[in-house]
Order: sequence, then structure tokens, then C-alpha cells
Amino acid sequence: MTHLVAPSMLSADFTNLQAEIERINSSEADWFHMDVMDGIFVPNITFGMPVIAQMKKHAQKPFDVHLMIEHPDRYIADFAKAGADILSVQYEACPHLHRTIQQIKAHGMKASVALNPHTSVSVLEDILPNLDMVLIMSVNPGFGGQKFIDNTYRKLKKIQEMKTRLHTQVMVEVDGGVTLNNASQLKAAGVDVLVAGSTVFKAQDPVQMISELKKV
Repeated sequence: MTHLVAPSMLSADFTNLQAEIERINSSEADWFHMDVMDGIFVPNITFGMPVIAQMKKHAQKPFDVHLMIEHPDRYIADFAKAGADILSVQYEACPHLHRTIQQIKAHGMKASVALNPHTSVSVLEDILPNLDMVLIMSVNPGFGGQKFIDNTYRKLKKIQEMKTRLHTQVMVEVDGGVTLNNASQLKAAGVDVLVAGSTVFKAQDPVQMISELKKV
């Protein structure tokens, strides 16, 4: 399978959001990536269910929603109703992770677990076969435009080793500091989904940038 590209809407122009969505619709992008932040789990507040539900009315591609919030279990049904197709929860925010994953799937979404840069991939040993995707944060979550953390490659290697050992085809997504300069290396490291925010929306031609990310 070729890799997927998911532009992060956190970097879009929110004064022209419908136009930004339509631009992504017309591009080679595969998913819309949505970062939901609560100002508690991470030091930033973004958007929630009402905005996602309105965006869904105009979007023509799946919604990949990343919850960087405390107590995500409370809102699983709400995000499903708002239009999430893939739902990522932070490992660090889920004391009952297996139950959380079951709830996500019960609401018809694909289930993903995100790991902060300091969290070892080994914590997924007992849950990996139950997941549809793993999201590796390659920057500290909370803000866009950060520099890629090189230790991410070591974590990606461990994820691939774990996938082989556990005989699972779980997808691997990377978010944070993804550019044309490292996209090829990430793909070679086994990444299935590249999330790109600033790289896409700050480009002179975002649609062309998405095309270039797809070609790596």
C-alpha cells in the first residue's frame, strides 16, 4: 500500500475554512487530520465537536481525529456523531485503554492510540493487535510548526519489530515536523500516514505540496 497524506487542519486559515476544506477535497490528500486540544492535557485549545460537524458537511475525505484531551472516553460518542472516521486517543490519558478502544470500535470508528515523544512504544505490547493505527508524535503535542524529534526513527523501528513479532498489520502514522526533507526517510521507516500541517498550508501552493508528499 502506498503511503497516505493527511493535512492537519490546525494549520489552515480559519477565516476561510470552507475554502481550505474544498482545496483539500480537490487535492491528492487522503484524509483530513483534526487536532482536538483541551488546554489541560496540552497547553493549547483548538476546536471540538461543533466545528468538526460543520467541517464534515463540506469535506469529501475521511476525518482522522486526534484527541489530545483528558478523559476522552466521555466524548467518544460525540465525536462519532460529529463525523470522525478514525479516532486517536493519547495513551497517557487512558488508564483503561482496552475499554476505550472497544468503545471507539463500537461506535463504528477505526481505533488509534497516540504516543507522546517521551513514551516508549513498548507500552503498546498488549494492545497493538487490537488497534487499527498507532500515531507517533514526532514533536511535543500542543502547537504546530515544531522541529521534528530525531528519536522518532528509533521508535518507528521498534514499532515495525513489534508488528512483525505480533503478526499485525496495524497502520503507523507520524505527526509533527513532517516535510519534504524527511518524508522519504519516514516512508522507508514504515510510516503509512504522513500528517503535515505547516508544510502544506504555508506552502505557496498547498495542493502541489500535497502532490509532492504523495510522490516521495
